[in-house]
Amino acid sequence: MDRAQKEKVVEELGQIFESSGVVVVSHYAGLTVAEMQDLRARMREAGGSVRVAKNKLAKIALEGKPNEQLSDLLAGMTVLSYSEDPVAAAKVAEDYAKDNSKFEILGGAMGETILDRAGVSAVAKLPSREELIASIAATLGAPASNIAGAVGAPASNIASILSTIEERAEAA
Repeated sequence: MDRAQKEKVVEELGQIFESSGVVVVSHYAGLTVAEMQDLRARMREAGGSVRVAKNKLAKIALEGKPNEQLSDLLAGMTVLSYSEDPVAAAKVAEDYAKDNSKFEILGGAMGETILDRAGVSAVAKLPSREELIASIAATLGAPASNIAGAVGAPASNIASILSTIEERAEAA
């Protein structure tokens, strides 16, 4: 890899560290190509990405960034999992680590906050952005459906009372 390529990789990594909602750093020693492709597919499905890069280049990319302490985790065979959604990459990494003992989560970063292993696990348990939006939409829609039910209820009550009166009149 020549100098220009290295500079490009450092720039790309810097963009990842700045713009991602969450970055998870993991060891992947011993993973087969098929297992790594499975991880990439799961991450892509969740809206995230996986990046393997040289630790030295990643440390250079972290210099001067708010989450510069993340460089302490960059030792050995590391892989970066990241997503714009602050929860997606952590969820996928956590699920993958449960399925594969060779994939070991070291920690990560959520914005400026550096996460240890337990922090990544805690973030993975949070609801995703889509789940939160659905929950908010349901909460906002509930009062409207309650009002519609309350407005419609007297009319249906009157209709049932009238039909009861009509049935009694016919029976008499």
